[in-house]
Amino acid sequence: MDWSYRVVLVTGASSGIGRGLAIELARRGAAVGLLARRGEVLNELVNEVEAVGGRALALPADVTDATAVRRAADELSAKFGPIDVLFANAGVGATTHAKDLEAKQVASVVDVNIIGVVNSVTAVLPGMVERGRGQLVAISSLAAYRGLPKSAAYSASKAAVSAFFESLRLDLYGSGVAVTIIHPGFIKTPLTAGRQAKLPWLLELSDAVRKILKATEARKKSYAFPWQLAMVVRAGMIMPNFMYDWIARRNSFRE
Repeated sequence: MDWSYRVVLVTGASSGIGRGLAIELARRGAAVGLLARRGEVLNELVNEVEAVGGRALALPADVTDATAVRRAADELSAKFGPIDVLFANAGVGATTHAKDLEAKQVASVVDVNIIGVVNSVTAVLPGMVERGRGQLVAISSLAAYRGLPKSAAYSASKAAVSAFFESLRLDLYGSGVAVTIIHPGFIKTPLTAGRQAKLPWLLELSDAVRKILKATEARKKSYAFPWQLAMVVRAGMIMPNFMYDWIARRNSFRE
């Protein structure tokens, strides 16, 4: 894929995977829309991108606000042209034991991780369908495959994102719009920083970004990595519940 002719919208662009994707996409020549809540951070990122000859536009918005997301998408299109690729990356995590769950906290995770994705997709998809080309990329998680300890809200939200995008893929068959679901494992980002538990097969952000872009360029339907952890997680999907429960209770990585 020649990214120099692509206009890309990245949500959650101010840190972590989103920031890494934005910088690498700009380095490869794409015009990148940077959507996140922290406008001052986005402006700094625009300066960083432009310093190396890239093109970027700061789009301060909350993904839970459908009107704001659509306005941001329209602003990006007006400046650089129609949006070719969406990376629906914005997401939050929560480490909470079931006995401490609060409805408000769960609703907040659902709002960002699910409704935020829906708002992002609906802001760009009509134009892609009309033009007969484009790509939707969801940054889900290996946590989508089965429930993990102290991760009820997070696992549920990522499972919903994966199922949502799978349904989109079926509906959009033959439309020219590709749908890719990315299921990363543990990556060195603010989301994993400070955990006491040793995270298996922890990847550097730069390695994760390269893998995500390679899967995007190949227009893969689904891609899970690192393969070692993905294999373990997939094995968990076919385990009897008593076996999965026994293993999962003894391997919490949310501490």
